[in-house]
Amino acid sequence: MNIPEKLSHLNIDDFAYPLPDERIAKFPLETRDDSKLLIFDGSAIKEDHFRILANNLPEGSTLVLNNTRVVHARLFFRKETGATIEVFCLEPFGEMTEIQTAFQQKGMVDWRCLLGNARRWKSGKLTGKFTYGDIALTLQAENIEKLTDDYRIRFSWEPAEMTFAGVLECAGSVPLPPYLNREAMVSDNDQYQTVYAQMDGSVAAPTAGLHFTNAVFEKLIARNISTQYLTLHVGAGTFKPVGKEGIRAHNMHSEQVIVNRNLIGHLVENCGKIIAVGTTSVRTLESLYWFGLKLKKESNAQFIVHQYDPYLFSKVEHIPVEEALGNVLKFLEKNNLDRLTGSTQMMIAPGYDYQVISGMVTNFHQPRSTLLLLIAAWLGEDWKEIYNYALKNDFRFLSYGDACLFL
Repeated sequence: MNIPEKLSHLNIDDFAYPLPDERIAKFPLETRDDSKLLIFDGSAIKEDHFRILANNLPEGSTLVLNNTRVVHARLFFRKETGATIEVFCLEPFGEMTEIQTAFQQKGMVDWRCLLGNARRWKSGKLTGKFTYGDIALTLQAENIEKLTDDYRIRFSWEPAEMTFAGVLECAGSVPLPPYLNREAMVSDNDQYQTVYAQMDGSVAAPTAGLHFTNAVFEKLIARNISTQYLTLHVGAGTFKPVGKEGIRAHNMHSEQVIVNRNLIGHLVENCGKIIAVGTTSVRTLESLYWFGLKLKKESNAQFIVHQYDPYLFSKVEHIPVEEALGNVLKFLEKNNLDRLTGSTQMMIAPGYDYQVISGMVTNFHQPRSTLLLLIAAWLGEDWKEIYNYALKNDFRFLSYGDACLFL
């Protein structure tokens, strides 16, 4: 894979740090906003509690949050031989305009899936019977073909009038991150979901949003801090570490994004005041800039941002953020669209120049991960001091852990 010169010097071993298992938060706090908040403004590290996040934000800021909803993507079938087969649903197979559309299909769907214990499922259909309230569901799975990294699985079910979203809600379980090393509990159905989740489609939570409560939102309003929403459906690739071959060999996962016209207009009017909640919101907002830059060259460009797109433009091609986002608005108006649907595969790593955001709320991320690369692109070498501070001062790490505010 050809890597841009800006990234060619990066060594993934420089983004490793010791993370003892006991520092990984295996369970959430009883109250979401009781989590700690580490604050770094470019010069000093401070501590606070997430419940008073509003006090630490510049007045007049806009928080942009990801309203995707985690689906119950893990299905377990038991064969007559006694073997258990896990089917982990990733995304619809084939062309589909939106993941939400795929979830509304009834009776039968083809889905890309990962399989656990695949060698014990050579042929035939798997059948499971499930109950959900007063619903009795019979679900069948058929292995249609082996793909490069996953499988094409055909699901069919009775009652056929149920949507696939309803099927997963009935038969599936919450796909907790593998590093938690435990089975999902009933409480995870609520705790591993943001309080503002709306759009079915993710197999992992946008975890920076897990800290928010209604009380936190009320404090934001009191401080004249507005909230806006976008959708990025988080894929399983978010947990994929950069391998031994390093960044040069890492293939970033592509994720579907949906952005309303109203949000883009708000971004134009509030440039310099945009704080992204979570790395998914960061990637979406920054992708909008590069799409707007593409539109300057090609007025009918598709909203697809590839892994290295930002690094392939020269400095002289860059345009102001307002102009780039304005190009996106013109594109929507010309095509009579109220929202923009596309995908981003963008890798944000040291060497990247941030365009849209002026800060971010995020959790602590795994060593050697693309999420840590994104953080390091914002913080520079300060990320090491910040993570070392967090380890020494009892901060909880990863999905159910504590939060950071970087300004």
